Amino acid sequence: MPEAPRHKVFISFHHEDQQYKDEFVQMMGDDIVDESVDDGDIDDENLRTETIRQKIRDDFIRDATVTVVLIGPCTWQRKHVDWEIGSSLRKTEKNSRCGLLGILLPNHPDYEEKKYNSRLVPPKLADNVSNASADGPYAIVYNWSTDSSRVRGWIHNRVRAPGRYSAQQRSSAVQEKQIRPLCPRLAIGPPIRKPT
Repeated sequence: MPEAPRHKVFISFHHEDQQYKDEFVQMMGDDIVDESVDDGDIDDENLRTETIRQKIRDDFIRDATVTVVLIGPCTWQRKHVDWEIGSSLRKTEKNSRCGLLGILLPNHPDYEEKKYNSRLVPPKLADNVSNASADGPYAIVYNWSTDSSRVRGWIHNRVRAPGRYSAQQRSSAVQEKQIRPLCPRLAIGPPIRKPT
């Protein structure tokens, strides 16, 4: 049986969930090439925000084939996570479009629920899960798993056919729910987005 290819993966996450990012990279081992930005990769002390974003897009996301979004309780609030998702989805002269996969972390309030609150995931991820084409949504959300072969399959499917899902993939994914609970780390709820 041929060995599965190693995919270049950009991991987007809130810095408070660093332990899960580290665990993910360790669990996946040689199955992925981690294209993520780590502390110290960019000397951002004297750089403008747009310059930092361009460096992330052109030096890290550029080579990735899949963006994995690790979704903790307050990842939805992080503008840089949402910006990284948007950059992953945008095809430019230097960057191709990445497959997109969300993973609810064990600290997320909807972890292991059959449905998740779309207001508690980054907006650009939620938009690409709910805006389905004829082949289904572009992105899909799963619960955290420590089964590396299962996660490898999720990643491989995002590379091979982003936006296309088998009935089995859809049934094992976490479904979106329409309630709006409070963010567990704040005393306010998530902002209301205007429908498009």
